Amino acid sequence: MRKADLIARISDKTGVAKVDVLVSLEAFFKEVKDALHDGENVYIRGFGSFITKKRAKKIGRNIKKNIAIEIPEHHIPAFKPAKVFVEKVKSSKVLNAMKEAADE
Repeated sequence: MRKADLIARISDKTGVAKVDVLVSLEAFFKEVKDALHDGENVYIRGFGSFITKKRAKKIGRNIKKNIAIEIPEHHIPAFKPAKVFVEKVKSSKVLNAMKEAADE
């Protein structure tokens, strides 16, 4: 599903104009990005948490030049789904049917 598909579904289910849904969704994305940039985590009960994870300094390798390079410590954004969210996905009949078909 793409962002346009998500906007269309929300618009159809709520009766809100697509433009208004787009503006709301973009505002949500901006606020999450700004909060993570400012060092705050975003917790949405029943959905999950947008957090920053610290990556330790490590030694990497430039394959083209075959030399070791130091990758400095940095932070990356991450999403941790809520337990309710994980359980809903695990109990999905569609996903379970796809898994069974792949196992055969």
